[in-house]
Amino acid sequence: MQRRAFITLFAGVAVARPLAARAQQSERMRRIGVLMGVAADDTEGQARVTLFVQALEHFGWTDGRNMRIDVRWGAVDTDRYRKYAVELVALAPDVILAGSSAALGPLQQATRTVPIVFAGVTDPVGAGYVDSLARPGGNVTGFALFEYGIAGKWLELLKQIAPAVTRVAVMRDPTILLGIGQWAVIQAMAPSTGVDLSLVNMRDASELERDIAAFARSSNGGLIVTAGTWGTVHRELIVMLAARYRLPAVYFERFFVAGGGLVSYGPHMIDQYQRAAGYVDRILKGEKAADLPVQTPTNYELALNLKTAKALGLTVPPSVLARADAVIE
Repeated sequence: MQRRAFITLFAGVAVARPLAARAQQSERMRRIGVLMGVAADDTEGQARVTLFVQALEHFGWTDGRNMRIDVRWGAVDTDRYRKYAVELVALAPDVILAGSSAALGPLQQATRTVPIVFAGVTDPVGAGYVDSLARPGGNVTGFALFEYGIAGKWLELLKQIAPAVTRVAVMRDPTILLGIGQWAVIQAMAPSTGVDLSLVNMRDASELERDIAAFARSSNGGLIVTAGTWGTVHRELIVMLAARYRLPAVYFERFFVAGGGLVSYGPHMIDQYQRAAGYVDRILKGEKAADLPVQTPTNYELALNLKTAKALGLTVPPSVLARADAVIE
């Protein structure tokens, strides 16, 4: 009796294993491409990709089981963006994540059919990536970084924290629409704040050092670092120059402040990558990018580094301190 029971159990297991194996084999492996704007060794870029993958796991997608992720790193190199965009499209992915405006443009040129979800892109309508926020059309949708009007908030914040500032160097990437738009907003607001503006183009590290050194020769100066991949990649250099020349500076993202910068105001980029995973999941389950509205940030955060403020001889007004979402002491 025991022997018959054992044989029956063994036969059941023998049948179940092939069935389970066939079920695993029949589960379709989905392919996701990722094109980031920064270099492969950039810690912030790595953190964003990691959280994107973790968020996908929350929706049931596991790398190596039912999905495969192919990541490429543009490293602020136009030729690399184009090369990797074509390379990723050739892999026939089900969907591609674009990690910046610089990455999105080449991807859209490479394909008009593969769904693309973007994160950290400002003014996708003005740049021509989508038809409208509510109805993007085409194969592209995602999460907008912010509206250009936030650039005026940076100038306002700089004057609140460092009221003695009368000269402001605005650092921007002149090769992207984002840099041009932010500069225009700051220019429009400058007369009401009583500051003179200088434009510093972020194209070359050595050129940037020379321009900041020249700007710092006169007193009462401050910096605004506008959003863009170039600034993200060279954030350590920018924070170091601000400290060397004792220039109060406002940045567009919190990681500048964590690295020693004075103050930042803007959306939390990590949140955008987690939300982007939700759109990727919906596309993998059958929805179309054209039907998913482009979303704008749900909240903005103000980050302060009081240690840096003290080193610059600044006293942060209580009204600003009370609004801070993150304070480094």
